[in-house]
Amino acid sequence: MTSPYRRRPKPHTTARGADERGSVSTWLVLASFAMGIVVGLAVDVSGQVHAQQRARDVAAQAARAGGQQLDAAAVQGRYPSIAVGQARAAAQDYLAAAGVTGAVTVTGSTTIRVDVTDTYDPLFLGVVGINNLTVTGDATARVIRTMGDDET
Repeated sequence: MTSPYRRRPKPHTTARGADERGSVSTWLVLASFAMGIVVGLAVDVSGQVHAQQRARDVAAQAARAGGQQLDAAAVQGRYPSIAVGQARAAAQDYLAAAGVTGAVTVTGSTTIRVDVTDTYDPLFLGVVGINNLTVTGDATARVIRTMGDDET
């Protein structure tokens, strides 16, 4: 005669008797590792974007500093033009003060362009051998003369 009660499996085993102890721990370790990788990538990518924005900002400010170096004709009321040597020196001084390298180009007598190169040192990607990420930025400033709302 058979018993009306079903035999229950032992705790931590399946109906087939295979031991599953520790399976949640393995999943937790793998999930934590994957989340760590995702967070590390997010931190380093956002850090690189921030460094690139800073490079663009430094380039814009260096171009502005160079564009403010006008020749004497502008003071006398003639059409303004950039004093090339002084403009390059002012832009390079700004780049040096910001701690970045860059190139300054004066085009014609009214346009100055600054190209900046900098690096970002990742926080988490260094673990896999990526130590420096290059970021660049550029900006152009143009000297104009206006009367009211019109460029002359």
